[in-house]
Amino acid sequence: MSVASTLPAGAASSSRQTPVRVVLAGFGTVGRSVAALLTQPGDEVSLVAVVDRRAALKQEGWDGAGVRWTESLDEALDAGADVFVELIGGLNPAEQWIRAALERGISVVTANKQVIAHAGPALFALAASRGCQLRFEGAVAGGVPVIRAIESGLAGDTLTEVAGILNGTCNYILTRMEQDGADFGDALKEAQKLGYAEADPSMDVNGGDARAKLAILAMVALGVQAPAHAILAEPITDVSPIDFQYARRLGCTIRQISRASRDEAGTLTAAVGPALVPFASALARVNGSENLVKVKGRFGGETSFGGRGAGGDPTAVAVVSDVLAIARGVRPAGVRTAVEVDRVSSDASVPYYVRFTVRDRPGIIAALATVFAKHAINIDAILQEQGFPDSARPFMVSLDEAPSQTVRAALTEITAFDFHVAPPLAMPVLA
Repeated sequence: MSVASTLPAGAASSSRQTPVRVVLAGFGTVGRSVAALLTQPGDEVSLVAVVDRRAALKQEGWDGAGVRWTESLDEALDAGADVFVELIGGLNPAEQWIRAALERGISVVTANKQVIAHAGPALFALAASRGCQLRFEGAVAGGVPVIRAIESGLAGDTLTEVAGILNGTCNYILTRMEQDGADFGDALKEAQKLGYAEADPSMDVNGGDARAKLAILAMVALGVQAPAHAILAEPITDVSPIDFQYARRLGCTIRQISRASRDEAGTLTAAVGPALVPFASALARVNGSENLVKVKGRFGGETSFGGRGAGGDPTAVAVVSDVLAIARGVRPAGVRTAVEVDRVSSDASVPYYVRFTVRDRPGIIAALATVFAKHAINIDAILQEQGFPDSARPFMVSLDEAPSQTVRAALTEITAFDFHVAPPLAMPVLA
């Protein structure tokens, strides 16, 4: 189906005299920031209702007048909504609420990457049929306006690759580990304390959040509609400070990288996970909760978009910008035709870093070399930091460029050896 045909839904007239009435669903970290922005002095938008499952509790301390608080979606929409802002997160009931608003002809703004990745094309089609809009700038990279830039600024190019750092929580954790030698657990607790990570951080650290964002970027930039669950996602939870020491000796640092490419045959190759990034790369200089998205075009080459990616305020800016675009009668530019695919490849031929932690004894290196040779994988270097006990000695092996599936097959065989203290950690090394 054509994504472009689903996006240019009707919008409010730019000559409209009365403010656009906004209903906000969800009053968490992002919702509070959105409400604060929507209630600033101005005559373009008016927050008329907030719907939250704990409306009475959330309303305490709210100073804004003329806003209806309710736990009922229907009651909130009956307040006369022109735009429905969905910030409750998750698939259910968020998807049903978005659908309910669109069915009424009410434009929707959401930061819900799971819903857009899962049901975006169907919801775009519904919006088009009802003469309204569905906007989702805040769903991908917080305050970085990458969706609008791709749709408008790069519409004349044929984009072939998209890659970047899409999860501010993971980037904050890995930056703390890199700069201060913090353990993963300590860095995670700090991210939670600062509001960058949820109480349950699994969607972030296991790659699910970035995977959904990558599926959206593949749809918008590459014109490929793929289910998010089909994209390989590997966690950052097994990365340790010793990996940063070894990476530094290779002229690299470690970041959670999301990457997707489409070849001329239409095959989508995509994956999310920790990777070694050379210090010379712009990705290595993305620190804290920042995001960076890089797209590559056949004619325009590489273009990068960066900024704050985690936290309520940056995402709120993206959400309110979408609301104001609707209020001002701005129509989405439309994007490339999205080809639906069932299978996503993760098999890229790249160099690899593999860290082993073993009970040391003679013959370990020989055993590893035998398996790698069996799979036609060449060892580039072996590094071992001193000062670790024989009972749990970490060392790393760098591998020459090899197909991902071949490396995984070799490591499956290697994992069966009885000298491992922890499973091997393999990460691609980006060019």
